[in-house]
Amino acid sequence: MSKQLKVTLVKSLSGRLAAHKACALGLGVRRIHSPVTVMDTPENRGMINKISYMLRVEEA
Repeated sequence: MSKQLKVTLVKSLSGRLAAHKACALGLGVRRIHSPVTVMDTPENRGMINKISYMLRVEEA
């Protein structure tokens, strides 16, 4: 079974770069403090690293 990560948006998407908004959309985070579970893949890790300043990441 592959590993999963719980990703929570902790800062607003308002006023962010379009690429950062696209990363958040790709991860599936929509609202602040609403966690989503994503697979731990290199693609998702790259998006998480790019917008790490507005996310909280935990192992699911």
